[in-house]
Amino acid sequence: MLLHCSLAHSGAWDGLARSLSDRLTMTAPDLVGHGRGPARDPSLDYHDQATRAAAGHLPDTPCHLVGHSFGATVALRLALDHPDRVASLTLIEPVLFAAAAGHPASRAHDAAIAGLDPLWEAGDHEGAARLFLSLWGGGTPLDAMPVAQRRYMIDRIWVIVASHPALHDDRAGLLPRLGQLACPVLLIEGGESPPVISAVQTALGTAFPGHSRVVIDGAGHMVPITHPAAVAAAIGIFLDGLA
Repeated sequence: MLLHCSLAHSGAWDGLARSLSDRLTMTAPDLVGHGRGPARDPSLDYHDQATRAAAGHLPDTPCHLVGHSFGATVALRLALDHPDRVASLTLIEPVLFAAAAGHPASRAHDAAIAGLDPLWEAGDHEGAARLFLSLWGGGTPLDAMPVAQRRYMIDRIWVIVASHPALHDDRAGLLPRLGQLACPVLLIEGGESPPVISAVQTALGTAFPGHSRVVIDGAGHMVPITHPAAVAAAIGIFLDGLA
């Protein structure tokens, strides 16, 4: 099962799915508020709702669970909540910033992203999207995107604000439970990603003895989209090692 990043949809996995189609049967649901996924319920914590909705797509038999960015944090939570239904966990650039709290790279990221919430609160959703994508996009500025894609991003920038309690403050309580994770873990990141990602991956890795970690040279945060063959190869090697 493949869980996409914020501001994307299930189609983000097309390239990776093609590269792995000869060995895996895959499902890629749209997360809450994305694509054709369920609508957001503002009365619920967003990470809670996203995780609950994603859990409905878990097969009854153990599956290989893959998540990217925000989707990786949901995948991690599913693996902790449903250990009997997850055979392995691949976390691609998980943005669980709370794991790296206090690290210099985390402080630098916090400073860089600090203007997003004020822009959102002032009603400047476009400005908030522009700031977010300048840090976490695939290299294409908001203003250079096709109109439909730009509108999609702006209309969903609320996701970033709504995710803050879980990602920055660990409201979901993932960090105290990391040692309970029993399945094999693969950590993947881009070599050109924001430094905070490496800090997060290192922190998570200390909790997962025997984990595998792969850095894709020349790739950034959107590595499963920009470098699907390399990511698929890393996942393939990882799964071969489980056989």
